[in-house]
Amino acid sequence: MPLDILVPYWGDPALARQTVQSVLDQRDGDWLLTVVDDAYPDRALGEWMATIDDPRVRYVRKDRNEGITANYRTCVSLATQDRVVILGSDDVLLPDYVGVVLAAHAAHPDVEIIQPGVRVIDGRGEVVRPLGDRVKSWIAPHVRRPTVLRGEPLAVSLLRGDWLYWPSLAFRRDVLERTEFHDDRPLIQDLALVIDVVAAGGALLVEPTVCFSYRRHGASASSTGGGDGARLRGERDYFAAAADQMERRGWRRARRAAAWHSTSRLHALSLVPQAIVSHRGQVPALLAHAFRPAPAVRTGGRR
Repeated sequence: MPLDILVPYWGDPALARQTVQSVLDQRDGDWLLTVVDDAYPDRALGEWMATIDDPRVRYVRKDRNEGITANYRTCVSLATQDRVVILGSDDVLLPDYVGVVLAAHAAHPDVEIIQPGVRVIDGRGEVVRPLGDRVKSWIAPHVRRPTVLRGEPLAVSLLRGDWLYWPSLAFRRDVLERTEFHDDRPLIQDLALVIDVVAAGGALLVEPTVCFSYRRHGASASSTGGGDGARLRGERDYFAAAADQMERRGWRRARRAAAWHSTSRLHALSLVPQAIVSHRGQVPALLAHAFRPAPAVRTGGRR
């Protein structure tokens, strides 16, 4: 069974070429690659991909830009295999990624999500350890062999601090087909979707073998807008909804973890010194996020 790799593309064509090349360079050739171009103005990537003579590769360009959430849905609709990866268009697979994920799938075919080992790189491809990623490594489960996590303990862990790397995750296709992306949460929808899967009884396999390079650079969505008031309000709103979701599930510890979202709040506090120097207008929003728990949400609200 091939690994279905789908790339929702928008951004630097040079970085996207590195992403595609990293798939072509896999030691295990049992994969399919689909790049979905969200009408990026520069057509260089499509022109380059037209030169790739490989039946496993296809390139689809949309007529108009629809945004990242719509492109995620398009990617899922184009998937054909049992195990699916929605790969970032600036991330890089290490040569054994496909082999590691397919072996994990063969050993645990019923597990909804696979999280392989990840390293972080910058815009030049150098391995880096920013503070946020050091925190992720501290709060992530420390396992030496593939380990399956599920239920309330997994929800508590993720709601205290999201240690997953979304573009590296390998999902069962049927899970993505039946789990909705959150239109109103574009910058936290990865956690929201995973929590929905966990709340529905899904399991996550942590495979510690490092085989994925997650790119953290100034232009990436995960590296911009950290102190933006709208983004922080969106995070608070999500954690409030998640607390309500956990309450209805009967997971009281997970409800408390969502209500306090401690790592998110500590991260906001860590950004205050930098904001004082360069973005003073963001300071009130950062402090509000750091010191105010999530607002209450009525039971029976959005899942």
